[in-house]
Amino acid sequence: MARIISIVNQKGGVGKTTTAINLGAYLADQGKFVLIVDLDPQANATSGIGIDHRGLDKGVYEAILGEVKIKDIVQPTAHVGLHVAPATTALAGLNVELVGMEEREFKLRDAMLEIRNDYDFILIDCPPTLGLITLNGIVAGDEILIPVQAEYYALEGLGQLLETVQLVKQNIRPDIVVLGAVITMYDPRTKLSDDVLHELYKYFPNNIFRSVIPRNVRLAEAPSFGRTIVHFDSGSKGAKAYERLAQEIIEREAIGIEIPVV
Repeated sequence: MARIISIVNQKGGVGKTTTAINLGAYLADQGKFVLIVDLDPQANATSGIGIDHRGLDKGVYEAILGEVKIKDIVQPTAHVGLHVAPATTALAGLNVELVGMEEREFKLRDAMLEIRNDYDFILIDCPPTLGLITLNGIVAGDEILIPVQAEYYALEGLGQLLETVQLVKQNIRPDIVVLGAVITMYDPRTKLSDDVLHELYKYFPNNIFRSVIPRNVRLAEAPSFGRTIVHFDSGSKGAKAYERLAQEIIEREAIGIEIPVV
């Protein structure tokens, strides 16, 4: 049965999609069978991995609404062992459509039941909001990975996110755990990056990943070519950081880590 990891942070530009794509690629490189579920209406994970979402008739939107089976929309990628359930722009209207539905927060989880045994890891790339789409992404996951940018406003809204996760744990998914936080866009030359890192230990005293993702031009360039960093520049510092993160996640058991109280 797959480990389902929801990659969540309602703040935009913190590296959620970069993490989903490149963590997925390195997990696949470790011999794991991996699926990325693109929940963002911008479809950046879909295009960043080499699939033109504009040419797709169906995607995650239709799977969540039950119009198609999710296994029928899954696309292979150029990376062996790595598949994607693509997003299309139709996802933009899903928050509104979910409002009047019964058990609306379980729609993605229900859709994924049929494929759960087909993969070792399923990574859910959530949009930069705390709306119903992201709630579906959190509820569908077993573990939550929070990318946090090493910049001034990085911690803004983190308390709200953790409160939302705590509410999900109390009322919907008591078995959900926070896998931890991963620092992204880290620049060791700046005192600010170190300050953010120290501040994060107040939120996650035991659950900061040792692998820190640096600010790296090659990581930023790779999606424009529709390639993971593994195929684009496996020797870059960003590539090595995601390789280490993948190994850390494989080694870290999915145990019941207490959700930090903010």
